[in-house]
Amino acid sequence: MAEIVNLNKLRKARARQQAAAQAAANRVSHGRTKAEKARDAAEQAQRRALLDGAKREAEN
Repeated sequence: MAEIVNLNKLRKARARQQAAAQAAANRVSHGRTKAEKARDAAEQAQRRALLDGAKREAEN
């Protein structure tokens, strides 16, 4: 004999599973800690300062 399945519950469970998978993917791609963001900003500022320091004066 076949097991009785509530299709509504099955559909909702599948939707929750897909939403959880999407959330996990978003956390990987967008989730960075405050320390990581600060480190990246400091590195970018350091690179910008090094580049600005190497610029020549405009000759007019």
